[in-house]
Amino acid sequence: MLYLSSSKGTGGEIKRSPDEFIVKEITRTGKILELNMQYSPEQLGMKVDPEGKFANFVLQKRDWNTIQALQNVAKRLGRGVKSIGYAGMKDRTATSTQIASIFGVSAQALANVNMKDIRVNGAWQSKNPVELGDLLGNAFEITIIGSKNSENIPKIFEELGGRIPNYFDAQRFGNRLNNAKVGTFILQNRLEDAAMEFLTGTTNENNQNAVAARNKLKEEGDFGAALEYFPGYLKHERTMIYHLAKEGTDFAKALRSIPRGISILFIHAVEAAIFNYAAERMVKENAFEDSKLFCGLDLFGFPDLEKLGSAGKEVPVSTIIGYETKEEEINEYEREALEKLGIKKEGFKIRSMPELSMRGTYRPLLAPFKEEKYEQLSEDLVKVSFALPSGAYATILLGEITKSSPLDLELVSPMLKF
Repeated sequence: MLYLSSSKGTGGEIKRSPDEFIVKEITRTGKILELNMQYSPEQLGMKVDPEGKFANFVLQKRDWNTIQALQNVAKRLGRGVKSIGYAGMKDRTATSTQIASIFGVSAQALANVNMKDIRVNGAWQSKNPVELGDLLGNAFEITIIGSKNSENIPKIFEELGGRIPNYFDAQRFGNRLNNAKVGTFILQNRLEDAAMEFLTGTTNENNQNAVAARNKLKEEGDFGAALEYFPGYLKHERTMIYHLAKEGTDFAKALRSIPRGISILFIHAVEAAIFNYAAERMVKENAFEDSKLFCGLDLFGFPDLEKLGSAGKEVPVSTIIGYETKEEEINEYEREALEKLGIKKEGFKIRSMPELSMRGTYRPLLAPFKEEKYEQLSEDLVKVSFALPSGAYATILLGEITKSSPLDLELVSPMLKF
């Protein structure tokens, strides 16, 4: 991706240890959930209902992903995965805090849970669960290892002017960075190509056994034989191969054989690639103030899409393309991307696989960051701290600081070259 700042970066890497990547959720009421601190609902501005069926709580975890941590807490209390709720996902290789909920347990029982690398920093009864989006953002403290030129960090912050391009980062495009390719084929109704890209694409594939298996299937096209040599850990691929081997080459049904939660990511990746293309063009041409849409700010000073079109033009906004996106709201760069991909917005109403259809929504083109600072820990260690709105990626601001390992949009979607 194109950087908005111009100063030389620090280089270096992150996530050597969960203790060097700290993520603290910012609640709907604007409270930053600090580590190792017990909270009452009153401190957080949360409503208590003694008769409520949900236990809401502050979860602190280390080296757990959000869902696995909550599943284990719920299991300890005799509840299943459907009982859990959370506002946002947090990295596994991190120490983090966040608001969560479990249905059908008492706050007292939850407060007494004691598990390795999991803490409950306050719990209370509520009539409402915690749901996705029930947060304003996240505050980060991240150690960069092997850094140089750290004296440039204040210059980089100054050049950014408190805002970064609100790019989707690499995780949006899958481990092999080919989700957008698969999704584009689906939107073009090229379902065989979509299935085969999912099964045989080797871009960014690091496991040599998987590379060999994918290449062999691509060369031979024998699905029955592929069941004998495809690695067992490639569960979704094997599910699709089994379907094609046993039930014939109905590629729509084959794509449906994997969970919708996986296949919907292909379409999300196309939407993200189009958004990133438009954002990159705006960085290149300094065109953010020419955006067709703007939104206001929330109580923390972050973008509030409920204030779309508000006076003041605080934050430029772009569409996330879907079949209900208004023609007049699509900017010229998004139109270029659609043309390069050979798709139209109406194509997001997918007749061959309607369960993957996308209506469209909005996303700020720029993400404000706040409370930025840095601390030199040693000659080659520097800690940076900042707060970002929900949906913005810390890795994008870190990329501006380090100027290393940028996501290449052309690798994600070769047709989006400019």
